Amino acid sequence: MAIFVRLGTRSPNEFIQLLNKKNDVIQKIFVEKISDLTKIINVKVMMGDSTVTDQKTFDPKIISDYFQKINQKLEGWSLQEVSISNNEDVRRIFTKFEIMEGNYLISGHISIQFHVLLYYKPEQRVIDCQKELSKIVDITKNKEQQLSDNSDQLVLNKLKELGYKDFDHQNLFKIFYENDELREKIFSEIKKDAGTNFKELSEKKKELFNELDTLLMETYQIVPVLIDDAKLVSGEEGCLCTFDLEFVKNENKEGLFDPRKISDSTKEKISNRLEELENIIKS
Repeated sequence: MAIFVRLGTRSPNEFIQLLNKKNDVIQKIFVEKISDLTKIINVKVMMGDSTVTDQKTFDPKIISDYFQKINQKLEGWSLQEVSISNNEDVRRIFTKFEIMEGNYLISGHISIQFHVLLYYKPEQRVIDCQKELSKIVDITKNKEQQLSDNSDQLVLNKLKELGYKDFDHQNLFKIFYENDELREKIFSEIKKDAGTNFKELSEKKKELFNELDTLLMETYQIVPVLIDDAKLVSGEEGCLCTFDLEFVKNENKEGLFDPRKISDSTKEKISNRLEELENIIKS
């Protein structure tokens, strides 16, 4: 009977059933290990309203180091470097490895997926930046409102200073529509006369926002439960530990094959490889 072998999938074949049992043991050990390595610690963080509170997190580098340690012990396996993907607020740490035994390819994929939450560092400078920004916003808003309330009359006054005579409010649209350069000049001088350097305030506001970005800190959340490929793709928190067995013919992988045709010697080697993985993941 030809089947696709993702270990853990039901099969009537005794050898595949044996591999499934080994797979269950490995997955259980892996989840226990991840649970231990993602133990929660409390850190101080600052909220957007300047409130300082405790937030739970863990250290992703510990997982990266653990995966790297696994790779270092997998002698003879083809390895994919430990990688970290970053998709908005979801992050993933993963590695893959594979090895041939006879005409059969054993491949494994281990990963964890977790969410990232941003807070400010509990530092006084965060509060200072927010106060400066608030002050700039208030000044800009008030001045812009004043200019808006008196815009027509201010424009008429400027036009008269420049030598334009006999203009009223109804003529403004026509002259500005026909002369872009004059329009820009008039509004630039009005802003200058307002006693507020809008350009300088805008640059200062940008600097403060950039500084606040440097004062952000990440915290990490994970539920150390086993998930499958579908849940991984959908962004759920958890850990993945899967193993596939494929038949290779003429350098082409064939997911469907008859496990009854696997020789006894190859079965033993495949079984030993899973025991090797169990010991390495456990250590």
